Amino acid sequence: MKLATLKDGSRDGRLVVVSRDLTQMTDASFLAPTLQRALDDWGRVAPHLQALADSLERDSVPVERFHEHNAMSPLPRAYQFAIGSAYSSNIAMIGKARGAEMTEATRSDPPIQQSGSDVFLGPRDPIPLADEAFGLDMGGGIAVILGDVAMGASVDEARAAIRLVMLVNDVSLRDLIPAEGDDGFGVFQSKPPSAFSPVAVTPDELGEAWDGGKLHLPLNVDLNGKPFGRANAGIDMTVDFPTLTAHAARTRPLSAGTIIGSGTVSNQRDGGPGKSIADGGVGYACLAESRAVETIADGGPKTPFLRFGDIVRIEMLDDKHRSIFGAIEQTVARYERG
Repeated sequence: MKLATLKDGSRDGRLVVVSRDLTQMTDASFLAPTLQRALDDWGRVAPHLQALADSLERDSVPVERFHEHNAMSPLPRAYQFAIGSAYSSNIAMIGKARGAEMTEATRSDPPIQQSGSDVFLGPRDPIPLADEAFGLDMGGGIAVILGDVAMGASVDEARAAIRLVMLVNDVSLRDLIPAEGDDGFGVFQSKPPSAFSPVAVTPDELGEAWDGGKLHLPLNVDLNGKPFGRANAGIDMTVDFPTLTAHAARTRPLSAGTIIGSGTVSNQRDGGPGKSIADGGVGYACLAESRAVETIADGGPKTPFLRFGDIVRIEMLDDKHRSIFGAIEQTVARYERG
């Protein structure tokens, strides 16, 4: 089934079930007013949501037109959002451009960090930016929403806790990261609110593309209407979601509604850096990797970070070229405090 949260003037929106083709929806708030409430009582609520989804496909329930512009992120705010770096090629290229090499610890223990979760942008909301000098970057990735995960959970237990899958634009302010990293406390100001796809889907909706831990489909990332990235999310993912989740739960329980992000999707080719689409490659899901490849090849980056008015679009299509999650499409807008 596919679930979405509609804007209704409240912080957490209204839960709806969306048709597989993303054209219709039906109200689900009588089962659970919000997605978080559904996740808190998933064992009881999920079968009723599935029955509602089946009825929607049969046109046997009241329907409304689903408009992606009216959707909030499936969870407009969450108890926790942890971002992994599941694609070692992305880490390696960005590190190499800075003159750093991957360590054995990085290869064996997947990097993961907490990010802000009190506010998420809607999938069609602007990306507010106060200053272009901050180095705004997109970050196309996959994310999962979890049920409760016990501390010390096994990989199999973590796999069973994956409730929903969605896309993410994991936004970063790259030119603020070095100074924050130097203080030894990790990043904070350089991680503004991210955005997620209009709908989140249960893993069974993904068919053979979902193997229980990875999503084997290209992630389409466009910049200003032109293809920028077509990397396959299942290729070169060195740490899958169950492993990443179990790693996150090693020393703490994870509550229902926790979001785990994959980090930027990245494909390596022939043991070396990826290539841009213009050069016959599959491109990139963030500007930092493109800039890193340019730095390695030419001594410096050519691709600028995002500027006011730039438009980022992130979407994933199934094998019949149908949108699975809807599209994240955001314009960079000058932030003005109201």
